[in-house]
Amino acid sequence: MVRIRLKRIGGKNDPAFRIVVTDGRSPRDGRFIEELGTYLPGRKEKKVTMNLERAAYWIERGAQPTDTVASFIKSAKRTAGA
Repeated sequence: MVRIRLKRIGGKNDPAFRIVVTDGRSPRDGRFIEELGTYLPGRKEKKVTMNLERAAYWIERGAQPTDTVASFIKSAKRTAGA
């Protein structure tokens, strides 16, 4: 199954994540199909950047977002609509 999930790229005590589309059998930091955005938890503002069009494309084709990524998509849609 294709998943939309986080891939850790940050260093020790400095987390940073990419939001990626990957095969569910791949390891967390392994190969991915496409990068959709980033999540930088150490920042004060604009922590999440995401390409909502590509996320919608992958969800239409059956990709399952993790709970965390689903909340990012939901909040990004809410801010984009405002």
